Amino acid sequence: MRLSRLLIVVLLLGFAALSPLHAQSSGSPYSVVVPVADTSDAQRDQAFATALGQVLTRIAGGQDLRSNAGYADALGKASSIVKKFQYQRAATGMILNVDFDPGSVRRLVSKLGVTSAGIKPPVLLLVQGSDGHLLNQAALAGLATAAAARGTNVVYPDAAGAPDTAKVASADPAALATINQQYHTGLVLLGKLHDGGADWTLISGGQPQHWSSQGATRDVLLGDAGNSMVDHIGKQLNVIGAGPSEGKLWVSGLASATDYANLLATLQADPSIKQVTTLGAENDAVLLHVKASVPMSGLAANLAAGGRLLLQGEPHAGADANLRWLPGH
Repeated sequence: MRLSRLLIVVLLLGFAALSPLHAQSSGSPYSVVVPVADTSDAQRDQAFATALGQVLTRIAGGQDLRSNAGYADALGKASSIVKKFQYQRAATGMILNVDFDPGSVRRLVSKLGVTSAGIKPPVLLLVQGSDGHLLNQAALAGLATAAAARGTNVVYPDAAGAPDTAKVASADPAALATINQQYHTGLVLLGKLHDGGADWTLISGGQPQHWSSQGATRDVLLGDAGNSMVDHIGKQLNVIGAGPSEGKLWVSGLASATDYANLLATLQADPSIKQVTTLGAENDAVLLHVKASVPMSGLAANLAAGGRLLLQGEPHAGADANLRWLPGH
């Protein structure tokens, strides 16, 4: 049955039988781990300020808020919105786990005048050493720390069944759909270390970005990679709208009424989307009219990167942005 006929059925049923989609994450965006030299009040207050800076960047979708009026004052009062904290010993010294009150953070972000495209998903790290084997969490600590300092979380592959790096590099839809489902992200960093340097590919919603880097040591190389990764993500995803935006979104790859219904549920759950109206259907695709808080191109990029079974699609006549649905595998 073609989607246009299934669309009529879904509309008549009023989505009565839809199953809700449950958002999942690899950890709370309101929790941060920061290093401390000791347990003094001064060190703790500084750690709270550092941690809040990272959390604010996460909740603002990766935006740099340091120039916003009231930002410095907010960091100075970070302790007032700490929900809980705990000191721990680590291999590198002492660390402080800090959890902030979610409601207070969201109110603070709004007070800073931020319009967000939503919290960025984590980045799956698939980084190979010079021997061709994937580096583990301990080996990638420098990269993860640099990324976390700028509000970007990372996740690591399951040692028992890591994704096929060749398929991921070629943006194979089945491989990316599996990553979407298992790791809840559309962001993957592929890396290959070699003598004094490395080659990198960031896959964001199926779209690759390539670069190379050099470093005197592996720690320097990985630290620089963490910062470069955040920069590349920001160029694509940190799109800020001056006001409400609306346009036409073309989504292909819908094989059933269930896919269509899940697509609408996904869009309606996105905080940057205010309204979705179906304009029509053709074969396995639909044309939607969308009102959002960010431009259509930025909206599509963020949706594709968010681990929602969506990739950026091919241009379509009459559409301002394009996506491709990846049915569950």
